[in-house]
Amino acid sequence: MILVIGSLNIDTVIRVAQFPQSGETIIGKSLLNTHGGKGANQACAVGKLGADIKMLGCVGMDSFGDEQLNQLQAYGVDVSSIKRTKTEPTGNAIICVNDSGNNNIIVIQGANKECSVEYLKEHDDDINNCEYVILQMEIPHDAIEYAVKRAKELNKIVILNPAPAPEQMSEQIYKYVDYLTPNETELATLTGDPVAKNKNEIIKSAKKLLAKGVKNVIVTLGDKGALWVNAVDTIMCIASTVDAVDTTAAGDCFNGAFVVALSEGKSIMGAMKFANKAASISVTRRGAQISIPIRTEVDNCL
Repeated sequence: MILVIGSLNIDTVIRVAQFPQSGETIIGKSLLNTHGGKGANQACAVGKLGADIKMLGCVGMDSFGDEQLNQLQAYGVDVSSIKRTKTEPTGNAIICVNDSGNNNIIVIQGANKECSVEYLKEHDDDINNCEYVILQMEIPHDAIEYAVKRAKELNKIVILNPAPAPEQMSEQIYKYVDYLTPNETELATLTGDPVAKNKNEIIKSAKKLLAKGVKNVIVTLGDKGALWVNAVDTIMCIASTVDAVDTTAAGDCFNGAFVVALSEGKSIMGAMKFANKAASISVTRRGAQISIPIRTEVDNCL
């Protein structure tokens, strides 16, 4: 089983011709509320791609929380351990998407703040019963540190998607992570390096994270694919060329698909190819969870 520990949000998606400059007022093209949150998106990807999936996280006692849980259940996600809280509303993300398909995002944590160490301790059986644990950075960082450490104590495979990347992350986290999956910007934030301009600069930055104890760094590069760096080798996996209309949740789709492929026994390179293909399909559609393909779509493309 795959366990996702992370955020659940309602996404408010605003489409614009181009992003506004500081102090500028523009007219948006449309507004849509849909289901998101990096944790929920990754759980959705795992479920849509046919793997056994459970999620830990928190939503409010509101209609948005109801919608999110119903949606995940429809995609095959076990939501029985997700916490409902009366003190905070379901998290929200304001996503602005331009005509090129690029986006910027503002996240309001809400109930995600209650995905605490205490909550995770209450659900230790869920960590113990899985094989893979995947996390992101939209829940409290002390809970992330506890989760990765506890997962390794139980001999689980840990995948950490450091998004949004903190300017300072506990050095203790790295040594518990089997796969760290930043994009180029997140890699720069974690290392303090400028955003890499070429493959050699990416490798140099990734090796800084390997030196901290991470076993594998997989840098997602958007339409260029993904680069895998570990202590022994460096391999580039090229993505398919597609006409992107919305990149929202593409990274989440990649991460979910990557773990699904690993859980099925694929090699790291095979898992990257599978994840690249799933993500390349997702960017041809609008939205977050609704853009993620089902298994037959990915298999047919491969």
